[in-house]
Amino acid sequence: MTATGLPEGWSLPRLDQIARVTSGKRLPKGQSVTALATPHPYIRVTDMRMGKVDLSNIHYVPEDVAPTISRYTVDAGDLYISCAGTLGIVGLVPEVLHGANLTENANRVSGIHINPHYLLHVLMSEMIQGHIQNIQTVGAQPKLALGRIRSFEIPCPDDPKEQEAIAEALSDADALIEGLERLIAKKRLIKQGAMQDLLTAKRRLPEFSGEWSMRKFGEIAGIRNQKIQTLGDLRAEKCIELEQIEGETGRLRFWTTAADRTTTKYLFAPGDVLFGRLRPYLRKYFLAVREGVCSTEIWPLMALGVTSNFLYHVVQSDPFVAAACESYGTHMPRADWGKLLTFELNVPEDSTKQDAIGSVLVDMDAEVQALETRLGKARQVKEGMMQNLLTGRIRLV
Repeated sequence: MTATGLPEGWSLPRLDQIARVTSGKRLPKGQSVTALATPHPYIRVTDMRMGKVDLSNIHYVPEDVAPTISRYTVDAGDLYISCAGTLGIVGLVPEVLHGANLTENANRVSGIHINPHYLLHVLMSEMIQGHIQNIQTVGAQPKLALGRIRSFEIPCPDDPKEQEAIAEALSDADALIEGLERLIAKKRLIKQGAMQDLLTAKRRLPEFSGEWSMRKFGEIAGIRNQKIQTLGDLRAEKCIELEQIEGETGRLRFWTTAADRTTTKYLFAPGDVLFGRLRPYLRKYFLAVREGVCSTEIWPLMALGVTSNFLYHVVQSDPFVAAACESYGTHMPRADWGKLLTFELNVPEDSTKQDAIGSVLVDMDAEVQALETRLGKARQVKEGMMQNLLTGRIRLV
């Protein structure tokens, strides 16, 4: 081992010893980028993702403005690192953005003397990202000084073949993760489509027939309006706050307790559907399997004349969420129960069919959850690979 704790054949150069780190450039005062395509794309922090640029909403420098910032462009294969606002987003400039301009809120890493893909993985690793969090300038807008970036220490094998082997192994792990992310997104869209069809009778399960009727939401759901003071109440040992519910998954991260302090909470019962009523949290929902309490910013909805499973999927549907968006209040808008009472939906009269629809959608949720479990494990494996490969603990050459 070397004095730095790295194996023989590894070194620890500063970033500015293996690459050139320079600033991006803002447009002249009074000028702005445009969504209209020109030959001069402009990479903003909002376009940056870890590892790559999101090309879906690229903006452009107007033709008459481009000559004024023509010296501040990036080449394909350069790296970028965000240095203001959201810090430490690192990625590779793709061929399609060769010659693009770079925002002043990011720095360009060019003239790289080691494998650029290897350097990309080092800059995305916890050893650098954690360091960024410790050295950032805290203020109205967090900043990362250019000198600090240049001084990053980069553990690196001297052999280019080892750099390439490590980069390829980590890129393969990234490809697996990205593939699972795309599949999960696709499955979620399929489930939304199935909800839209099954909950509106556009598609009917082949083994079921029977009548459907238009009902108002207030006829199939009511708020369990039982508030309690939590201090010393054993029912408050199981408490749910908004931040504990995972968005758009219906899963709970953890339970907490509200019994050790005096607060007002809603009581809920098994089978109640918990629905976040604040407008930014309308996609938070949970089907209760036991008694407990929840924040008064969550509605515990009782199923009335329908199954809990059916109601649970109704509150996830796009039409219901759109109706819940008709909120009141300006500081923190909340869904208006008075308006939701009159929200109309098609409901099968037969509770067996309601449960069957719910079961189909639950099975789709389970498929997504299984994929998310695989994704979590893939991310853990990749993190372990980075810790070992980027420090030379495990050698590939």
